[in-house]
Amino acid sequence: MKIVVDADSCPRQARELALRAARRLGIQAVFAANRALADVSGPCARMEVCPNQENAADDRLAQLAMPGDLGITRDLGLAKRLLDKGCAVIDDRGRAFTKENINELLSIRTFTLSLSDNGLGQPRIAGYGKKESKAFADSLDRHLARLTRPKNDWTCSAT
Repeated sequence: MKIVVDADSCPRQARELALRAARRLGIQAVFAANRALADVSGPCARMEVCPNQENAADDRLAQLAMPGDLGITRDLGLAKRLLDKGCAVIDDRGRAFTKENINELLSIRTFTLSLSDNGLGQPRIAGYGKKESKAFADSLDRHLARLTRPKNDWTCSAT
């Protein structure tokens, strides 16, 4: 199990929380971006510097992801790709993406982009502060606890 992070748009605070969680659990955190990030370092961190091409970091993360990994991204297209590979996925504000909600979220994104293309744009997402960082930390801990929980095949049979 590892954490894969779309680091191009991930706030520094969220990257730090993901790194701390990886260190605490002794798992690897892989960050992909089109430039090296100075704050991504340590024995549990791996920085994948990708070509400066559209979707290069997304493609690399999708290539590295395995079932049971945790993905962190706000890119809905990448979230869907990771979900299709059997990963759990959250964004940097703690919102969980699931097979049940991803298609609706993609439809909403397409609709809002069409509004924006016609001059009816929506306001941008607010800044990243303590509230957003706390929501992310809580969601990260919840998902990692579930993903790292030992699985047992104990069965109970009446005797």
